[in-house]
Amino acid sequence: MKLSARPSTILIVSSLLLGACATEPVPEPREITRYPIEDFLGTTNYFGASFSPDKSKILVSSDQTGIYNAYAVPVDGSDPVALTNSTTDTIRAVGYFPGDERFLYLKDEGGNELFHLYVQELDGTVTDLTPGDGHRGLFFGWAWDDQSFYVGTTERDQRFYDVYEYSLADYSREMIYQNDQGYNFQGRSPDKRFIALSKTNTTTDSNIYLYDIETDEMELITEHEGEQANSFQSFSPDGTALYMTTDEDSEFAYLSHYDLESGEREAIVTPDWDVRYGYPTKHDKYLVVGINNDARTEVRLYDIATMERVELPEVPSADVTSISVSRDEGALAFYASGSRNPRDLYVQEIGGEPRRLTRSLSANINAEDLVEAEVVRFESYDGVEIPGILYKPHGVSAENPAPALVWVHGGPGGQSRMGYFDTLQYFANHGYVVYAINNRGSNGYGKSFFAMDDRRHGEADLGDCVASKQMLIDTGYVDPDKIGIIGGSYGGYMVLAALTLAPEEFNVGVDIFGISNWIRTIESMPPWWGSIRDALIDEIGDPETDRERLTRISPLFHADKIVRPLMVLQGANDPRVIQVESDDIVAAARENGVPVEYIVFEDEGHGFTKKENRQEAHTSMLAFLEQYLRGVTSEAERDAA
Repeated sequence: MKLSARPSTILIVSSLLLGACATEPVPEPREITRYPIEDFLGTTNYFGASFSPDKSKILVSSDQTGIYNAYAVPVDGSDPVALTNSTTDTIRAVGYFPGDERFLYLKDEGGNELFHLYVQELDGTVTDLTPGDGHRGLFFGWAWDDQSFYVGTTERDQRFYDVYEYSLADYSREMIYQNDQGYNFQGRSPDKRFIALSKTNTTTDSNIYLYDIETDEMELITEHEGEQANSFQSFSPDGTALYMTTDEDSEFAYLSHYDLESGEREAIVTPDWDVRYGYPTKHDKYLVVGINNDARTEVRLYDIATMERVELPEVPSADVTSISVSRDEGALAFYASGSRNPRDLYVQEIGGEPRRLTRSLSANINAEDLVEAEVVRFESYDGVEIPGILYKPHGVSAENPAPALVWVHGGPGGQSRMGYFDTLQYFANHGYVVYAINNRGSNGYGKSFFAMDDRRHGEADLGDCVASKQMLIDTGYVDPDKIGIIGGSYGGYMVLAALTLAPEEFNVGVDIFGISNWIRTIESMPPWWGSIRDALIDEIGDPETDRERLTRISPLFHADKIVRPLMVLQGANDPRVIQVESDDIVAAARENGVPVEYIVFEDEGHGFTKKENRQEAHTSMLAFLEQYLRGVTSEAERDAA
């Protein structure tokens, strides 16, 4: 079935009518437009924000041409200027140079995640700073003296990142740390004496080390017993201390200040949610802190001298989700977004009024036609409270029930968050209730909740997804016979687990590059994952010692149980979930005689970044859901649904 590309409309009467008395005026029905995916993809996405040295422009990445490229956004509000013109691969802008408008960016090939770091000169010429084949190069930060920058590459050993210091003047480099033990570079002190390193032990346990270049000594500064997650954030600009997050003696991570000389540590920001990051500005005037407040980003700005909060700008119908402070600490660039408003870039002189620099939402879409998401919790099969984000379409009611989708995030250990997500809004706009579940094992709800699914994947967390059906049914506006499950990466695994380990529970499944065979996936992990691979094995299981359990929870070995329609989408260059994971489950499901649709994008990896591919993916997913979940087989039926 081919869906029409033209918008359609439905009539909505305000819900206030439900309690209106006869003497009150009756609102006129309001038209709600159903938009084709082309309109949603007409929205422009932006990320990154680096001030030029003179603060006249901000460097960002934008997909306004269909492929992410680097753009300069003038702070006077005039149109963004394209700085790169890739037509095949995503450009991830890193930042302007400290003293001129040269800039760094990252690029891989076809989504293979073998990133290289490039510099674009003032005349537009480009140099690959990490040349060669088969390795990765990543930007690790600017030196505090603005004369050099740090780069990690796996060219010597694909398992580990060695760290080089590059000169800003001629890009000559010197190895400053040869990584033979799998540590992760985090930063270098302003006097260049110390290097901060981290080591991931498990997904809930990590350490921070200080390497003294002068003495060649390594010091563990987070010695502890049991499980404790410690994360380096930044050195202080004067070089006497560092900032770190830790969950020592706490369910949630908080921000601490560690004195390098005395070794004393002081908790300085301790909310009732996880601190995601915290770092000082260039000259130590402000402290920027990001908090994961019930799946919503809360950004705080503190005056470091007094630790008093600095008031941030307010944006109607949106939250400030990230900020960047100029090097002179006089201006802010920040993004703000809401459920119905994608990320837009603003600039503000500190103490002044904010100026909006972008208008991301497609001009064809009226934000009032989109839905406002809300956090909804329910009690799962064993009494554990499970949170999630609920999208209720306009016009849905007990008299007009809708099909529903349980959306499962990636990970394991990810989190569905508040904000604008075009995929979920697209489904909601076309009449699907969507519940983006944060099943046990999701981050952001404390370390106990995060660890609840360890060695119980495909069992404890799948139980939450199944239990969420009753919450949806209890709303009174969800059709109990039309509930599907959808997700990508680890969420794709949960789709396949649902269709094989609980085959009668969901009416359809849409798997976006999901894992079908845990044994093969773990054994094929890229070498550069290093200690993260070890931590994942600790959480999921070791093929050498847990083969029986991994077989039990791997959908491929139970594909004969699939009885519901299945759709699978895959990127051919995916290094994390390789294509054979999808090939095999599709072939096995087809043996059962159930409807199976399969799309492979030859120029994508782990995630679809090109708009033309995203258009095909979304159109195909909606057509699949319309036919096999909603049960309509023609355009006329769809428009009437």
